Amino acid sequence: MSMLPISSLRPRADELAALREAVARVAASRGPVLPFGVGPLDHLLAGGGLDGAGLHEVAGASASWSDDAAATLFAAGIAARFAAAPGVSALWALTRFDLYAPGLEQAGLGPDRVLYAQGRTDKELLAMCEDALRDGSLACVIAEVKAADQTATRRLQLAASEGNTPMLLYRRYRRYGQCPLGDPSLAMTRWRIGTLPSGRLASPGVGRGRWSVELVRQRGGPPFSLELEACDDQGRLALPAAARSRAIAAGGAAIHAA
Repeated sequence: MSMLPISSLRPRADELAALREAVARVAASRGPVLPFGVGPLDHLLAGGGLDGAGLHEVAGASASWSDDAAATLFAAGIAARFAAAPGVSALWALTRFDLYAPGLEQAGLGPDRVLYAQGRTDKELLAMCEDALRDGSLACVIAEVKAADQTATRRLQLAASEGNTPMLLYRRYRRYGQCPLGDPSLAMTRWRIGTLPSGRLASPGVGRGRWSVELVRQRGGPPFSLELEACDDQGRLALPAAARSRAIAAGGAAIHAA
């Protein structure tokens, strides 16, 4: 059995140069990264946060009203942090206007930071979002749809990259019990959000909402699941008090309150 010399297994200088150029192109295509500000969460995200020129998908853990509300507020909190700079707004597009504006404001997305658009069909809505993304003047674009095939997500990703604007696609349930994140997609990240019992308070009352935040898939990183406190009025998530001093296992693990 003949053995090749080690030198012949090394890439040539021109191959290394081409590889470095390809890596540089990928890095340049990414937008500004938006971290969550939660150490274990940002640590497990490729790039340390959400790509500001990419497509990100959100769905509820179930079709229940509570999980739907949690997923909506999760998206609103992200949009609020993208729209934190003065003079910029997020666009929220949907086919049926059933949003509760005071709830969005509690997650940091007040009426001065969001514009609304309504379309007749998902297809019309997605075309509207592509134009809004390419315009490049919005802080981010959010769309609520029940159907978006792989071609549609490719177009949204390209539009987000061209306009250097993040796209949040909230996938609503079409069939009870069938998670919409099962459909193929070119999204950079795919999130599944569910509600959990809130923590106990020293005095009678209801504590800060608590969510199961699951990253089902991400480019360049592993999936993981965390238990986090719901968005505050600045759109920020937080670790539950009992877990703030707890180290997270390498590679991703769920954090549970004691």
